[in-house]
Amino acid sequence: MLAKEPSKAVSVAALLLCVFPLRGEIKVLTNFTLIDGSGRPPLSRAAMVVDAGRIVWVGPMAQLKAPSGAQAVDLSGKYVMPGIINLHGHLGNTIDLTQNAKFFTRENVEKNLQTYASYGVTSVLSMGTDQDLIFQIRDQQRAGRPSMTRVFTAGQGFIFKGGYGGIAGVNQGLSSVGEVEAAVEAQARKKVDIIKLWMDDELGRLPKMPYPIAKAIIDDAHQHHLHVAAHIFYLQDAKQLTDYGVDGLAHSVRDKPVDQALIDSMKKHGTWQMAATLAREASMFVYAGTPSFLSDPFFTRAVSPAALHTLGSRAYQQTISTGPHFKEYPGFLETAEKNLKKLVDAGVEYGFGTDTGPPGRFPGYFEHWELELMVESGLTPMQVLVAATRRSAEFLGAKDLGTLEASKWADLIVLDRNPLDDIKNTRAIHAVYIAGNLVK
Repeated sequence: MLAKEPSKAVSVAALLLCVFPLRGEIKVLTNFTLIDGSGRPPLSRAAMVVDAGRIVWVGPMAQLKAPSGAQAVDLSGKYVMPGIINLHGHLGNTIDLTQNAKFFTRENVEKNLQTYASYGVTSVLSMGTDQDLIFQIRDQQRAGRPSMTRVFTAGQGFIFKGGYGGIAGVNQGLSSVGEVEAAVEAQARKKVDIIKLWMDDELGRLPKMPYPIAKAIIDDAHQHHLHVAAHIFYLQDAKQLTDYGVDGLAHSVRDKPVDQALIDSMKKHGTWQMAATLAREASMFVYAGTPSFLSDPFFTRAVSPAALHTLGSRAYQQTISTGPHFKEYPGFLETAEKNLKKLVDAGVEYGFGTDTGPPGRFPGYFEHWELELMVESGLTPMQVLVAATRRSAEFLGAKDLGTLEASKWADLIVLDRNPLDDIKNTRAIHAVYIAGNLVK
């Protein structure tokens, strides 16, 4: 659209500037290379007009008609891409390397959101371990123009009573199909953005949610016009839930290669691989030694000295390396990577998510590591960037996010280097904007 209809874009901008007169809020970004999130080739020497947090025009510098009095921001030599959208995070429950429901305060939630924002993660879907404070934070954001990461929430996700998942004191287990309707209705009344369920036995340690309960959750959520995301580990569970019509798999299948039956069912039912969570898999074994990122300023700037000390200690590393399934974890990551590539090549819909927030899975840095691991899985940098922007916005139904186009929110990252040359260049952050607000 940018290249084909420049005159139309200019006329739209002129119209919008009449509707939104100058209030000292108009910014004109100039002289950058645009990677707009759509998958189209980059546009060099691009410009963008932002008013009241929204993009009113974007296109070639040669066609820019800058409003008089606007704030000019020269981005010569920079690259501009949409903000990263994380479809699998957990907010507010962790301090240092300890997770507890008592930590879920406005201060801690907003600290996480500020951390995400500083790394260019401009939206996050918090996946089922939130307390009701989250709805107040989310609704206040949506009533205005946030300057920290946007919140989407699954509220309190569903676990099987006595089974795996959730956080004690937040997630109450279901023990029968008869309990499902009221539980789903309670979340729907809170206006959750999605329903979350956990389907796992933690490698045989805990009982797994019975399939009839999972099916009832999916069916009842759909009655409320809510999508359902499922934590899964095993191929058989992924196949069964997909056959039930689950909308998103919140992790990769990790026990064995995905098969054609799963691929066919995902395409038939429109089920997304909404998050591969490869960095989560890597985190299960990387701390058995001293990972190189423990001395990387891009990592350490958002991690407490206490956490860094513990992660670097021999005692902690030994605890990780002597875990009962430690030797299996690298294989789970390898399987997850191969499965992601196979699903993408088969045409299954996919997004981007990390499972950051729990201990050892650090908001911000891990999103950039996830991008790197997705490329290592065989995806191109462009595929990965589109997954983390446009595709993730599409999964959320967030029509105002995900690409840098006229009428959308100006949620964007300014980079010093081209991420299409090397995906690690997403870490070369010059600036982040959310709703046109410069993130401090």
